[in-house]
Amino acid sequence: MRIDGIDAISGGAIGVDPAVREHSRLVDAAQQFEGLMLQEMLKPLQSSENKWDSGDKDADKSLDTLSSYGIEAVAMAISKGGGLGIAKSVVQQVNHEAALKKGMHEY
Repeated sequence: MRIDGIDAISGGAIGVDPAVREHSRLVDAAQQFEGLMLQEMLKPLQSSENKWDSGDKDADKSLDTLSSYGIEAVAMAISKGGGLGIAKSVVQQVNHEAALKKGMHEY
């Protein structure tokens, strides 16, 4: 994903400017945060009731586990694809706060 012209994948590259690497880490953290928020929003879609119930309680547990992994994957994919804009807002706010803090230290 690209936010503010920086590709989040370049974060671990050797020889990359430390500021670019730090920004990339910020973007990744913001996307993970948004993914977790989306995951919580999508949890109500996960039904513990199996309409094809065979009466096997172990099958219910495995379906719940599979369903939770599916919701996690969908939430992270939505976030990495741009999501709801939460990650972008977080990155902008953190950059704004950092710029203000840097400006205060220059006096």
